[in-house]
Amino acid sequence: MKQFFFFVRKEFLHVWRDGRTLFILFAMPLMQILIFGFALTNEVKNTRIGILDNSKDEATHAIIQRLEASRYFDVVTNITSNATLESEFQQGKIKLAVVFPPQFQEQLFHENKGDVQLIADATDPNVANTLVNYASAIIMDYQKSLPGQQDFPYTIQTEMRFLYNPQLKGSFSFVPGVMAMILLLVCTMMTSISIVREKEMGTMEVILVSPIIPFRVIIAKMVPYFILSAANIASILLLSFFVLDVPIQGNLVLLVAESLLFTVCALSLGLLISTVAASQEVAMLISLMGMFLPTIMLSGFMFPIENIPVPLQIISNIVPSKWFYYIVKNIMIKGLSFEHVWKETLIIVGMILFFLAVSIKKFKTRL
Repeated sequence: MKQFFFFVRKEFLHVWRDGRTLFILFAMPLMQILIFGFALTNEVKNTRIGILDNSKDEATHAIIQRLEASRYFDVVTNITSNATLESEFQQGKIKLAVVFPPQFQEQLFHENKGDVQLIADATDPNVANTLVNYASAIIMDYQKSLPGQQDFPYTIQTEMRFLYNPQLKGSFSFVPGVMAMILLLVCTMMTSISIVREKEMGTMEVILVSPIIPFRVIIAKMVPYFILSAANIASILLLSFFVLDVPIQGNLVLLVAESLLFTVCALSLGLLISTVAASQEVAMLISLMGMFLPTIMLSGFMFPIENIPVPLQIISNIVPSKWFYYIVKNIMIKGLSFEHVWKETLIIVGMILFFLAVSIKKFKTRL
């Protein structure tokens, strides 16, 4: 065990003396959080929505048919009561709910007005705003198609509510995504060059003849970056809360614990890359390009997962940042508890075990 702590100390000293490593670990994440203050607007389609029809008449049926016929929406559930409405949002089953009051058709035809409530999940404000606009346009189109519209104009008023992010701040969306991107890229890149660097510097021979076993070598490589990443997580959360005004609605301890768990996953992935890469350049290329594009395209951060082709949706399941982005968004923005993110947590734990097992197996005890 004494050799293990000496090895950890050696890694700490190496990181502390390398200005470039410290810059990547601390300066780059803070710069990205501050600069990455925009969200890319995309067309939203095939979005899962729910219907709460308290009227069940011909008018509501016609509007629901128009929503189903639209390429923007996919009606996946008929909600039975107001009590189950928020549960559908918390479980991520729907992103928009259309609520019809009782006697909607009678009110519309006799009083020439009708009320429809649109409830959107505003954890992603751009998507929420787009969904509400699309649904409002479809309802207005139905209104214009009613017979006798010119003589007795009917009015359907839509009431809008944006859950979790009433002001539609873009930072509510990009902060969880940037957290996932930063932790994955920085941690993976740092550890991906650690073992390769020992080979290129000629110090791997000393490590191999020492009594320390491969498992401890790999764990010792992770410890310094894990501790530094913990400080990095703290700085990101403080900056998000005090500078970007992004609230932490859920349990702070749970959020930090999930972030540390994802850090271990990213470090384990970096070590796996380091054991198979032939040089530091190759390791950095794999960790940067191989992780950056999947994080941007397949994590749900920039592009809704349901909008991409089905093969890519399947591939997205092996991207660690996808699951962490879901966890952070649900804890930080929605304020949900562990019971709503335990499945994603288990997936990340499984990835950690897989990456470490393969790294230990691929670690060569002979040069």
